Amino acid sequence: MAKKEFRYRGKTLDELQEMGIKELASLFPAATRRKLKRGLTEQEKILLRNIKTSKKPVKTHCRTMIILPEMVNKTIKIHNGKAFEDVIVQPEMIGHYLGEFSLTRKKVAHSSPGVGATRSSSNISVK
Repeated sequence: MAKKEFRYRGKTLDELQEMGIKELASLFPAATRRKLKRGLTEQEKILLRNIKTSKKPVKTHCRTMIILPEMVNKTIKIHNGKAFEDVIVQPEMIGHYLGEFSLTRKKVAHSSPGVGATRSSSNISVK
């Protein structure tokens, strides 16, 4: 079975990469379109320039950067508040924010209560 070709709103990845930011913005949902229409911040412009020129992964704190077609197949290290997590940008991520792929909270796994925590915990064996 052949792998299905990626399309975003009817456009192939090559067509998306040929488009300018204004044309691309017209395909995105309202909030993303508005952000692109208002223009990228200085840090986002620097990040985009570094992604285009750098051969190795680029580190960033810009979690609000929208994933654009020119970022596809690049590795970006996104800060989650504690460390930088490697994220390989796939075509399906186009239009999402970088922060969506580097979670800031981890799952809490509670264990059994300690001795003295409750009245019934005195019956639990310490071993």
